[in-house]
Amino acid sequence: MNSQNTYTRGVLLCLLATVSWGAMFPLMDSTLQHIDPFTFTVMRYTIAGAMFLVFLRMREGKAGLRLKGERIGLAWLFGTAGFAGFQFLVFFGQDLIGARGALNASIMMATMPMMGFLVNWVLKKVVPPKFSLVFIAMSFVGTILVVSDGDIGSLIADPKTAGADALLLFAALCWVVYTSGASYFPTWSPIKYTAITTVLGLASATVITAIILAAGGVPVPTAGAVGSILPQLAYMSVIAGFVGVLGWNFGNRYLGPLNGVLFMDVVPITAFVISALTGVVPAGMQIVGASLTAAALVFNNLYLRKVAAKAAAAAPAPTPVVASGSGSASGTGSASAQAPVSSGSRS
Repeated sequence: MNSQNTYTRGVLLCLLATVSWGAMFPLMDSTLQHIDPFTFTVMRYTIAGAMFLVFLRMREGKAGLRLKGERIGLAWLFGTAGFAGFQFLVFFGQDLIGARGALNASIMMATMPMMGFLVNWVLKKVVPPKFSLVFIAMSFVGTILVVSDGDIGSLIADPKTAGADALLLFAALCWVVYTSGASYFPTWSPIKYTAITTVLGLASATVITAIILAAGGVPVPTAGAVGSILPQLAYMSVIAGFVGVLGWNFGNRYLGPLNGVLFMDVVPITAFVISALTGVVPAGMQIVGASLTAAALVFNNLYLRKVAAKAAAAAPAPTPVVASGSGSASGTGSASAQAPVSSGSRS
C-alpha cells in the first residue's frame, strides 16, 4: 500500500470513529429517557465485548486469548477505568445536565489529548513541553465557557450542574488513564488490549450495576423499556462501540498519533450539528468555548511537530558500518559493507 493510500485510509477510519462517537451523545438523550446509564452500559459492552473477543480470536488465534503470566490485575484496573468509570460517569453526568448534556459531554472528549499530557506527567514523570502547558490551560478555559454558557459565576450558583460537569471531566480523565494503560502492555496488539480490558471492565461494571439496582438507586428496566431502546443499543454497541474503536485504533496506526489526535475535534462538531438539527442550538459562548478548545488542540499539535523536527535535526547522523576486511566470504565488496545502518521510523 503506497503512502497516499495509507494516509487516505487513515483519515477515513479516524473520521468514521469520531463521527460515530460524536453522534452517540445526542442519541443518548433519547435513550436515557427509558433506561438508566448503568444498565445500558452493561448491555452495550456485553455485545461489544463479545464482538471484540471473536475478532481477537480470528486475528490472533488461541494465543491472543492466552493470559498466563500477564498482569491481569493491572489490565482489570485500566478496563474498570475505561468501561465502568468513563462509560458510567459520562452518561450519568449527561443525564443530570439534561437538554444540553450532549453538548457538554462531547466537548469534554476534545480535552482528552491535553489531559493525556497531565496523566503522563503524573504516572510517568514526563514533563509536558512548556508551551503545551499554555495550550492545556487554553483548552480548559474553552471547556469552562462551554459548560457555563459564558457565565462562569453560574458554576458556583448552581452546584448541581457544576457537579454534573465535574463528573464529565472526571469521566474524560478515566478514558485518558485507560488509553495510557496500553503502554503497560507492549506485547499486546491494540485489538488484544481492547478486547481483554473490555471484558475485565465489563465484570466491574456488572457488579456495580447489580449493587445499584439491588439498593434501589435506579429502577430495574422493564421489558418494554429495553425494547424501546434496541435501535440505540445496536448503534452504541456495533457502530460506536465496535466499529468506532477499531477504526480509531487502525486509523491511528496509519496516520500516527500526532495526526490522529486532531480528529477528536470532530466529536463535539458532530454532536453540535446533530443537536442543532434536533432543536438544541448551542449558545454563542458555547461555540466560542468549543472553538477555543479545538484551537488549543491544533496549536499544540503544530508546536509538537516543531519540537520533533528540531530534535530530529539536532540528532547525530547514523554512523556508517565499515567492514574490517576487503571483502566477505560471499564475495560482497567493501562498498556494500560500508552502507549506513538505517534507523527505524515510528508512525
